[in-house]
Amino acid sequence: MAVDKATLRRRVVAARAAMSDSERTAAGRRIRDQVLEMPEVSGAGTVAAYYSVGTEPDTHGLVFALWKRGSYVVLPVLLPDGDLDWASYEGPDSLAPGPRGLLQPVEPVRGPGTVARADIVLVPALAVDVSGNRLGRGGGSYDRALARVSGQVPTIGLIYDDELVPGVPAEPHDRAVRAVARPSHGVTWLLSPMGRPADVRAARADREGRDFLSPVGADGQRPVTHSPLCCLQKDPAPC
Repeated sequence: MAVDKATLRRRVVAARAAMSDSERTAAGRRIRDQVLEMPEVSGAGTVAAYYSVGTEPDTHGLVFALWKRGSYVVLPVLLPDGDLDWASYEGPDSLAPGPRGLLQPVEPVRGPGTVARADIVLVPALAVDVSGNRLGRGGGSYDRALARVSGQVPTIGLIYDDELVPGVPAEPHDRAVRAVARPSHGVTWLLSPMGRPADVRAARADREGRDFLSPVGADGQRPVTHSPLCCLQKDPAPC
């Protein structure tokens, strides 16, 4: 049985809290390396990123590496109405505490439309489904930001391995991401530039509730598994 956003959000938050610091650190390093290897990122002039907090996959090393190799990195600045402005990252010393425990750039803000000029947008998420629907914290800040981004621009959710799920409840204002990066699976494209499923396996997995990244068995079928991914999305009793 599918769950609502609030229930799924609580389960993901609890699962993240159960991870050790070393697990989170290792996951962040693997995501960093995988994102940096992407041709789309290597050739990006401007990257809209974010500075992770709490139990999110660590992005501090990724942001620093992007900046050091010459990308123009902009980070979000949370506005009083919940929208996002953007300012440039100029190294770790260019950040200061902001609202809700965030670290934000101290450089002059560039305007909410700055994200529309990025070549790559890295997006925080609690979970993403195989159609690209994203579960956030519930404030809607990134839905507003992503609404400004062209369909030709890669938007990439950074999540842990079990957070690519069969389905995330979506509302009309929600904005999907086009790919996810996970520690053990690398980058998975979910939507083409035109917003359609990037792989027919993704659509099949969405219908069947399977992980379309799981290996094909000798019978040519992908197994249905009761993994932590399954338990986040469904009634945990059978998992």
